[in-house]
Amino acid sequence: MRTYYLEPKYDGRKSFYKKAWVRENDDNTIDLISYATKVATINTNIIPATCHINGIYSATTLRHIKEFLRQNDIPCGSKNDIINMYMN
Repeated sequence: MRTYYLEPKYDGRKSFYKKAWVRENDDNTIDLISYATKVATINTNIIPATCHINGIYSATTLRHIKEFLRQNDIPCGSKNDIINMYMN
């Protein structure tokens, strides 16, 4: 297992101030933790990779989720797009 802070690459912010981090698990899943809550999981065992979003709790968490999806080459759109694609 490997854990590291999510750093903005596509978002306009300079930093997420260590409020979001990524955990790469031994079972080939990748978790996004935002404010100490697991909010998203990407399963790379399946091609193409699948994603499940547990919840969008705040505007900042949504920014973390969008950054996480983009960095992992998962299609990303508006909040409603994310809800329809990954929460249902």
